[in-house]
Amino acid sequence: MHRLTALSLAALLPATLAPVWAGDFDGSKNLICAPVQATDCPMGTECVAGTPDDIAFPAFIRIDFVNKAVIGPERTTAIRHLEKSDTQLLLQGTEEQFGWTLAVVQESGKMAITLAHGGGAFVLFGSCTPL
Repeated sequence: MHRLTALSLAALLPATLAPVWAGDFDGSKNLICAPVQATDCPMGTECVAGTPDDIAFPAFIRIDFVNKAVIGPERTTAIRHLEKSDTQLLLQGTEEQFGWTLAVVQESGKMAITLAHGGGAFVLFGSCTPL
């Protein structure tokens, strides 16, 4: 009987915490994000899958909503546009010759980043967690 109660509680736990997790990714808390997959798409050639390290992208970036900035180990870039829908946060800006977009799913913290310039684009996928 004790085991059944523990299993029942374990099954209910994710459902009861879902609203808490969603609040973590709505722009009210700063985030740290870790990209784990990267794709390099040079213009005129096939895309190549790899890791963020393969394209010299940092292992972690921080999102500071108060100061409207994305912070990496070597530089900080301004968030020029932030849009919140019912399901995701969408951040945009520019860095050097790139335009970038970072999307965070509010329910899970999963994220995708695109960086584009005239010669091609990079696409990264990963996850964020509140700081």
